[in-house]
Amino acid sequence: MQLKLERIYTKPVDLDGYRLLVDRLWPRGISKVNAHLDEWVKEIAPSTALRQWFDHDPEKYPEFVVRYQKELQLNKLTPELVAKITVQLQKTNVILLYGAKDEQHNQAVVLRDYLVAKGDLSIF
Repeated sequence: MQLKLERIYTKPVDLDGYRLLVDRLWPRGISKVNAHLDEWVKEIAPSTALRQWFDHDPEKYPEFVVRYQKELQLNKLTPELVAKITVQLQKTNVILLYGAKDEQHNQAVVLRDYLVAKGDLSIF
């Protein structure tokens, strides 16, 4: 099974996976019905202060990665999420959904890499 990233605005081709929204704020223009979510894990997203500091500026991305990883390490919900995704990946794909336009410089990329490292997940 695979751990995948997908913009929430991308119409799902199929729903072959456990779909988690990893944004703190609900994405504009998407209804909860059309999102086809299994879970919204807003508590795992970057803090409001970090999100506002980053402001999706690619030049700030390396520092954003460091700061967000630190938040993930300190977040008491992170181990539970790692365990949940590890279990889900034994049954189905897991899709981390995000709203950012930049597909390379966003929190979902950082979260995926963190999950792979901490959950000892080798397939994504």
